[in-house]
Formats: sequence, structure tokens, C-alpha cells
Amino acid sequence: MPQAAPEAAGGKGRIAMPIYEYHCPKCDHEFEVLVLSRDEEVRCPECSCKGVTRLMSGFAHKSGESGRMVSSHSGCASCSGGTCSTCH
Repeated sequence: MPQAAPEAAGGKGRIAMPIYEYHCPKCDHEFEVLVLSRDEEVRCPECSCKGVTRLMSGFAHKSGESGRMVSSHSGCASCSGGTCSTCH
């Protein structure tokens, strides 16, 4: 059985962990799971449904030049005021 996702840990020397987001159509629960193998069966932790759907996840990373966080979302949806340098 897949493990519940641990708290995110960043930093140099850390290994990226395959944490995926899922949605359960039966109880409408969204959850994260640490999946170590493609063959693992993922079930909803709330209702044990097998028919969960993996969601597309956004991510952020530090820019090499400035060291600031950069989102995988594009345009103004990733900033709060709509006036950041990434807006159209």
C-alpha cells in the first residue's frame, strides 16, 4: 500500500520524492500519496475506492540566477496582484 505523503523537504543533496496528487470520484476527496512503484495500487484513504484519478500538479523551483521561487503556472494566475514581471 502506498505511503501517505511526508512533509515536503527541500535543500541540496535531497532526493526528489514521487509524490502524486489524486482525486476520488466516489467521495470527492483529494489527497497526496508517495508512490514508489508504477505497479502500486492507490486507494482513497477516506473510502478505500480503487478508481482514483491522478491529477496534474503544479510545482515551483528556485531560479538559478536570482534564487527566487518560480511557479510552473503561467501568467497572472501565479501572482497575487497581477502586476508581477511574469504577467502578459
